[in-house]
Amino acid sequence: MAYDENLADRIRQAIGHLDNVEEKEMMGGLTFMYNNKMCVGVIKDEMICRIDPKLNDEVLEKAGCRPMDFTGKPMKGWITIDEFGMKKDTDLNYWIQLAVDFNQNAKASKKKIPKKK
Repeated sequence: MAYDENLADRIRQAIGHLDNVEEKEMMGGLTFMYNNKMCVGVIKDEMICRIDPKLNDEVLEKAGCRPMDFTGKPMKGWITIDEFGMKKDTDLNYWIQLAVDFNQNAKASKKKIPKKK
């Protein structure tokens, strides 16, 4: 798995006080599920955060932040933070808190039902 282990450790430390956090390897990186919903993650050397889509325009003006884009179409409510945007722990914690705050209102992914053979 090719993701920044140091960044993953920083995130673990920042959310360590929360209950119901689970780590899952997905999307070529590491995702931190909170209350069974994707919350934050690490892809390569960047952090992804699931935030309130209403905050999208506001946060995209901040240094180091850009829309998350896997398919050529940016995903509203998902942002990517580069190293510059989370150099300080206070910056990292700001982004994580946005994701944690939105988590209670975020919709859970639909569980895929395995196909019968």
